[in-house]
Order: sequence, then C-alpha cells, then structure tokens
Amino acid sequence: MNTRLFLLLITALAAGHPITAQPRLIVQIVVGSMRAGDLDRYAANFDEGGFRLLTERGTVYSDARYDYQQTTTPVSLATLATGAMPSTHGVIGPRWVDYTTNRTVNLIDGRKGPGAYQRIAPTLTETLLQQSPESHAVTIAAEAMSAVVTAGRGGEVFWLDSTRCDWITSPYYAEKLPEWIERSNHERYNLSYIGLEWRSLLEKGRYLNTRQHDIVLAGRNRKEEDTNGQGRLKLGSDYERLLYTPAGNTAVLGLAKQAIAQYRLGADEVPDLLNICLDSPRRIAEAYGPESIEVEDMYYRLDRDLADFLTFLFAQVKEGNALVVVTSDHGTSPSYDAGLEEAERFNSRQFEVIVNGFLNVRYGTGNWVVAYGDKSLWLNHNLIYERGLNLAEVQNEVAIFAMQFSGVSHALAASAMRTSYFGSGYARKMQNSFYPRRSGDVILNLMPGWIEEQERCWSMSGSMYGYDTEVPLLFYGKGAGPLRVNRRVEMTSVAPTLARMAGVREPAATEGNALEELVDM
Repeated sequence: MNTRLFLLLITALAAGHPITAQPRLIVQIVVGSMRAGDLDRYAANFDEGGFRLLTERGTVYSDARYDYQQTTTPVSLATLATGAMPSTHGVIGPRWVDYTTNRTVNLIDGRKGPGAYQRIAPTLTETLLQQSPESHAVTIAAEAMSAVVTAGRGGEVFWLDSTRCDWITSPYYAEKLPEWIERSNHERYNLSYIGLEWRSLLEKGRYLNTRQHDIVLAGRNRKEEDTNGQGRLKLGSDYERLLYTPAGNTAVLGLAKQAIAQYRLGADEVPDLLNICLDSPRRIAEAYGPESIEVEDMYYRLDRDLADFLTFLFAQVKEGNALVVVTSDHGTSPSYDAGLEEAERFNSRQFEVIVNGFLNVRYGTGNWVVAYGDKSLWLNHNLIYERGLNLAEVQNEVAIFAMQFSGVSHALAASAMRTSYFGSGYARKMQNSFYPRRSGDVILNLMPGWIEEQERCWSMSGSMYGYDTEVPLLFYGKGAGPLRVNRRVEMTSVAPTLARMAGVREPAATEGNALEELVDM
C-alpha cells in the first residue's frame, strides 16, 4: 500500500471516521449567482450530459442555504472553503476599515501580489495539503479575489490578468507560471473564446425569459430586435468581453481540463482537489438581471461546457474515481426595475453624507464617517474618543437615524452585536455575518428587492432573503448516488463533507456537520 495512503487511513481512524471508498479527485465548481431554482427552471433546454446528468444521477440537496446576511462572493467563498460562518472565518467583504489608523484594508492585497494575507480560518485546500503533502490542490477562477479566498494559503492558484487576458498567479503562490500555462499565454489562447458579438445558442421561441438587452437572437437581424433601446453594456477590453459573456466560463473550464491533464490529478491513490470558481455568471446577472435572456443563454452555454468538462474528467480519472460538487456562492436579487413603479435602489454615497451631517449637528463639525461598503458603516473612533463620547451611544444613535432612510428595514449597532446573542430572526443572520475586529459600527439590512446603487448593476447579492441565500447543491460521482434530499442543510456543511470524503480531518474552524447521506456517520 502507498505510504501516504496508509497514513491517511490512520488519520481518518484516529479522528473517528469510518473508512469508505474515497474519490481520488474532488472537483468543486462554484457557479456565481446561481439561484436554487435555476436548474429546474431551465431544465427543458439542458442537454443530457451537463446539469441534467448531475440532477438525475447525483445527490441533490433541494434546500441548501447560507444562514447569514452578507451573501457576497468573497464572504460565501470563504464559508465554502472553511466550513465556518463569517463571524468565525473573518471575511466580511473585499475590504474594511482598520479602526486604529482609519485606513482601508483590502482582503487580498499585499507586497507579493494577491494572496491570503488576511486569512484567519484555514481552508479545505490548506487542510488537505497539510495532512497529505503529496496531494495536489489547484484553484482556478476568472477573478483573483475568488481564487485567493477559495484557496487560502496553499496550492496552485490561477486567475485571469485584466490587461492581457492571460492566466497568471502571484509570487505569494509561485515565483513563475508552469511552462504549459506560459505556452498558452504566448499563443493568446484565451482570445479565441471571444466573439465580436454575443449570439444566442437557441432560437428565440425556446427562451423562457423575455427581457433582452445586448444578445443577438438566432435567426434575426440586429435591426429587427425588440431590445427597447436597452443595449447598454459597453465592453471596453478583452477581459470584459470574457468576464461579461459565457466565454468566461469556457475559458475557466478549459484551463481546468488542462490542469487535470498536466498535474495528473486523480491519477494515484492520494486524494487531489480542484476548485473552479465561475465568476462570469455573477457578472452577467449583475449587468442584465436574472430575468434576462442573456442570463438564460449563459446557463445553456455553461450546460454544454459542463458536459464537455465532465466527459473529459471521467475519461481522465479512471474507474469513476472522481467526485464533482456543484454549488453557488449566492443567488441574486430581482432586477431593481422589474415590474416596479419606482427604482428600489439605495444611494450609499448620499447615506454617508447625510449621516455625517447628522453627527455634525449632534456633536460638532468633523469627519465622523470613515467609509461605507456592503451595507456597513465605519465611524471615526479616534474622533469619537477625542470628543469624549461614548462609542456605543454614538453607534446606537446612528442605527436609529439610519432607520429613517428609504429602503432600510433594519439597522444594528456593533455594540449590540458584541454584547447580545440573537437566537433567531433577522438579527441572528446579521450577527452571523459580524466579525468584531473588521465589521462596521452600524450594519444595515435593506428591504426585499432593494439593492445598493452601482454602475452597470441591475441585480445584486448580499441580503438575507431567499433569492440570495438559497443555492443549488449537487454531488455526482464517487460516493454520491441518485438521491434527492429535501431537508434543510447549511452551506457550512460542504467543507467538512469534502474533507471526510477525502479522508482528512475537517478544516479547524469548521462549524458545519458533514452531510450524512455522503459520509458514514
């Protein structure tokens, strides 16, 4: 028996885990902004080998949810990677404010390029490599943020360069790229995915959605299209033409196939891990809205790309020794103008200015508000202490004042979340997203359907409502037979489940329980 495999078996036994047949390669695919109902909604137009293969022959969890408010991409990817809530893993957004210096801290920025400098909780990738150094762990995403948060501090990590559309990494992970990626970059292979215009895969009559913006429907001339003058997304670079079209998914899955072959993932008895983050679906949903033909067409094209990827995967990994899990980082809101008389958008910049003016009236002139982002408001602690004020009282005053703004349904002060325990309701979800050292002084929750106003954004994630928190969760391949599970499961269960199936201990900060249908309890 292989020495490393023997040690893994001993590790599993020591942790009290029964020994089961383990996949040699685990592939985790995260589809950005996919709602729980999307797979059923579009099933009739899917092919046999993609999403329908997974739903009909895999283990489907029909009620999988994130149990917190801040359902944005970096936050939820961290939850998938660690098995922990944001209140434990510490990722509350792409940036926050250091209360001591009043400076913005960026989640992945550092002197060696993008990396997991601010990582608190260990990821599944790190855990696997620590317990099984001979394993390979590869992470691929269109965006650096997605790749870094998912991988953490270990493994081979790649993302798209925003200037040339090349695949890159950073010195944080490796001093240079593998030769096979360098060769692909030299040939500018990613540019081959980009078309001059986005043409629909199917004829117009086969689409369920009716809102059309920039897509060219099959069999029709652009001049004849009923876009109502809504073609509005201007893509100025090759990178944007990848990120905001289905070509981005094709490029990411294309590199994933190369990685399987080049690293010989799943070729021996030691478990390997491949993380794939598809960021284009999120960008497309934000730019066009989930009711659009663009989003629907993207899913049909992704379905074909997925079928091609699955065929390649199970041809490379012999004897079916691969496990695929497909899920999402969050859903997405209805388009802010969908059937509404008034646009339900929250002007965050205006909110900052008005709150600062309110504090000027209450406590004298000053720069009271340091920053606002992702429904969090950071106050100037140094100024509050210089004026001899009580921080908790100022936070509570601002929270009460914030409730007067249109679109705000709840506002909680950081002092309340630090000193109280909320066992249910909206406050529990907000508290699950709260990390004391990083989160803002006042956290807002917007009303259903409301989103923050941003350029080129008609839909957004980041709420506690079902359209954001409910996501698909599918397992297919080694250890996952045809089964539909209707009980509610939390997304903190994914990382410990995959760890158990790989035969290693779960990541240290994990709060979820392994899914009993997939592992022997």
